[in-house]
Amino acid sequence: MFQIGNIKLNSRFILAPMAGVSDFPFRIINRKLGCKLAFVEMINARSLSYKSKKTKKMLYSTSEDKPLGVQLVGCEEEYIKRALEVLSNYKFDILDFNAACPAKKVVRREEGAALLKYPKKLNKLLKILVKNVELPVTVKIRSGWDKDSVNPKEIAVACEDAGVNAIFIHGRTRAQFYSGKADYVSIKKAKKSVKIPVIASGDIFSVDLAKKMYEETGCDGILVARGSLGNPWIFKELDSFFNKGKTKKRPSVENIMKIMAEHLNLCIDFYGERGGIRLFRKYLIWYTKGFYNVRPLREKISYIKTKKEMIKTIKACRDSQKLASALIKVKS
Repeated sequence: MFQIGNIKLNSRFILAPMAGVSDFPFRIINRKLGCKLAFVEMINARSLSYKSKKTKKMLYSTSEDKPLGVQLVGCEEEYIKRALEVLSNYKFDILDFNAACPAKKVVRREEGAALLKYPKKLNKLLKILVKNVELPVTVKIRSGWDKDSVNPKEIAVACEDAGVNAIFIHGRTRAQFYSGKADYVSIKKAKKSVKIPVIASGDIFSVDLAKKMYEETGCDGILVARGSLGNPWIFKELDSFFNKGKTKKRPSVENIMKIMAEHLNLCIDFYGERGGIRLFRKYLIWYTKGFYNVRPLREKISYIKTKKEMIKTIKACRDSQKLASALIKVKS
């Protein structure tokens, strides 16, 4: 059993909020395959305070999409408070504050990872959240702003002092974005400096890497981000290994195709055929990573506009992979 505030979970593996990715269809697919706790993609406090239609759609959820976290990004007290007022009309279970996003348009406003340069300001903003929200409050941080200002211990202590219930930490600096390798030492320092749960993030693409993260950092849980792209099965694989000591087999081609079709239908139901097809293009690329001779098919997906065409392409990907498997058997 794993706990964040009053939220009890039977899995220590959490689906990260990813901008442009963690929408309702994506979360539902991952939940069907083992994800217990997921987050809505990052929401700007100022946009939310203005009640924009796009932001409100991002908050859509159902009973099967629980427990659910919402992640806010911002740096202005006024808009953060107004955003919290808007969120009071929605049912969710955890509020996360983003002090990790490395995007230029975010840090330019002194938001996201830019707050790593100002521990006192971050502490003050977190106290506002803790004071005004009855739900568990968490925070997402990085190991530092750049290689010359790696300060995971200072940031973690400032967050704990504000009263948050857990810390998510990505083992890279803002300057690294997603390059290089995750810094286990920084995560370990953050873990040792506080008493609240520390959930580690960075390079969780397999069971072996998750195992290494636990062994190297002593973290309490793991946040899965890019490792879930085209691979929602990762949650069952992780739980099977860490809870039962068993290595779960990779899904068959037929199983992958089945989930792809289901994900496509969810996207179309949520966004309409045109919007759903356009959004699903990137997911098809992720699902077919490593497939045999799939590049020609990928090059055509930007022209696909109907569900019929997309289903046809999914079947073509399946046939291509089956052909590859048959060739391998013949050669062996």
